[in-house]
Amino acid sequence: MELGPYLMLATLEGSVTAAVLALTAVGLSLVFGVMRVVNIAHGEFFMLGAVIAYVLTRAISGHPALGFAVALVVAPVLVGVLAVVADMTILKRLDYDPERTIVATIGLLYIIQQLTLMSYGPDARPVEAPFNTRLALPWFEWGENGLAIYWPWGLSTTSYKLAVIGAAVVLLCGIWAMMARTRIGLVMRATQADRDMAQAFGIPVEKVYAMVFGLGAGLAAMAAVLIVPIQQAHYLMGADPLLLSFIVVIIGGLGSLPGTVVAAVFIGLSDSLILVLLPLLVNYFLPEVEFDATPTLAKIFATLLVGLVLVFRPQGLFGTRGV
Repeated sequence: MELGPYLMLATLEGSVTAAVLALTAVGLSLVFGVMRVVNIAHGEFFMLGAVIAYVLTRAISGHPALGFAVALVVAPVLVGVLAVVADMTILKRLDYDPERTIVATIGLLYIIQQLTLMSYGPDARPVEAPFNTRLALPWFEWGENGLAIYWPWGLSTTSYKLAVIGAAVVLLCGIWAMMARTRIGLVMRATQADRDMAQAFGIPVEKVYAMVFGLGAGLAAMAAVLIVPIQQAHYLMGADPLLLSFIVVIIGGLGSLPGTVVAAVFIGLSDSLILVLLPLLVNYFLPEVEFDATPTLAKIFATLLVGLVLVFRPQGLFGTRGV
């Protein structure tokens, strides 16, 4: 197969990762942007979404689409409610102090993780996709008779992966519309700009904080429900989404939703493209060397990128000095 089809397939796979990562990171960015709280337990809310999706799909008999549809609605709501309770019982009592909330959310992380281990178990368990048709992908090339289409062997994706990308785009557009076009978004932006002034104008800041914390956790759970048919539900699966979400938020700019989405797309695509391109380049220039890229290399690249951003643009690509 030529390089072009490889790149197209890697781009599609990276787009799935980018879509889920964008949803997860936007939830984290919202919480920090409005509340100035670094939520270390964000990855565990992601994990809970996947575990609840597994439990619901196993409990509901019939076509897999029925159980998955219920999980897609119920899991984010349950996780969001849990986050609201955590906010009102823990973060509110700490007066949202940045240092103490970091310690509190670390504790919340371990509580959720260990409770899940005791109730759900240590095994990784799959969730059946509601639909999963294999779709062959075409490729185009110029031949003697002009532009021709052919179907390279092995170049394919699934209908569910395309649906994940589409669902994430719709949800991200909905979040943007809520923030930019609704009264709730206006209240959230006012609270983000100046908490004391918003409170002086009668905005219930603590209720806004609880709503934002629940929304951020719900988005993480939604992302987990979307990805769990491709991955598997596991009680330790929140670590990578948390790390990558922090990387994305730092690169895009703390509290910047457009920056978060752009950074998520960049990190998601680079993850897949590095795994495809790097072995090809090494084998081309050094054919005697056996080289196989691993996901660790992509994470090393993302970490180096974070270091460069912190050195040359500490506020992030789309952030401002005041954030």
